Amino acid sequence: MLFDMELDRLREYRPEPQEPADFDAFWEKTLGESARHPLAAEFVPYDAGFATVDVFDVTFRGWGGQPVKAWLLLPRDRAEPLPAVVQYIGYNGGRGIPYSWLTWSALGHAHLVMDNRGQGGGGKQTADTPDIGPEGHGSSSPGFLTRGIEDPRLHYYRRLITDAVRAVDAVKAHPAVDAARVAVLGGSQGGGLSLAVAGLRDDVVAAVADVPFLCHYRRASQITDTGPYAEIARWLSGHRFRIEEAMETLSYFDGVNFAARATAPAWFSVGLMDRICPSSTVFAAYHRYAGPAEIEVFPYNGHEGGAEYDLPRKIAALRGVFAR
Repeated sequence: MLFDMELDRLREYRPEPQEPADFDAFWEKTLGESARHPLAAEFVPYDAGFATVDVFDVTFRGWGGQPVKAWLLLPRDRAEPLPAVVQYIGYNGGRGIPYSWLTWSALGHAHLVMDNRGQGGGGKQTADTPDIGPEGHGSSSPGFLTRGIEDPRLHYYRRLITDAVRAVDAVKAHPAVDAARVAVLGGSQGGGLSLAVAGLRDDVVAAVADVPFLCHYRRASQITDTGPYAEIARWLSGHRFRIEEAMETLSYFDGVNFAARATAPAWFSVGLMDRICPSSTVFAAYHRYAGPAEIEVFPYNGHEGGAEYDLPRKIAALRGVFAR
């Protein structure tokens, strides 16, 4: 059932963003520090038994030079260089197995599927990348949203977003890929990561953000008790006097703020019955997107949004972008 705003209100919903004054400096420093580490992308052939697709087990260096896993799928019969799609995975999932990811290579594109560090314990796809290193954090509730919530420098999503940015460099490092035609794509957490990468890089040609997570944290944590946003409310119910501190930290990882810096064409989707990523949080990011953007609304769907039925729209969108 509908629990957020009616569609006519959503189309006008433009909340005042919470954006730290040093947002750009924070990310420039973060990405600059990681750039000092060699990318060291490795592509090891993986025998998946496919007749028409080549699979590579990928390792590259993400946050702090730490190893991050991915899959790369390439059409075996290919005319190089290929346009590429970098895909990010939803919350508590991972790269899983390559048999799950055949759509984009079947369409003739290179397809990199990035793992989620430290996740994969509760999704249908497992992860193979640990969240390692000297970074520590204070108290947190179960999940990832409150890991390091007292300090943006220690927050989990600083590391994961940096991995996502570096994943674009990883796919560009493969000789079969056309570095000038790389798009980013994902749903839920993957959609939020796509927005972040589009806001932090000016060299992606398109972004697809399906029912994006990681947006408009304050409202999300106040109106839904379903899914990851409830982790914020749970933490704040105990840390009663630290609300603004927590929200300040989360603002460094808010898709609304990344969207304001993204200029590549973007395609959003939203389910009006979505209790995990409420529709108003998606529209907040969509309305602040700096580049050309479209949004597909699914009035009677929840967090599944358009699911596979929305694939033709995304396929057509990326085909058009890659053909330019």
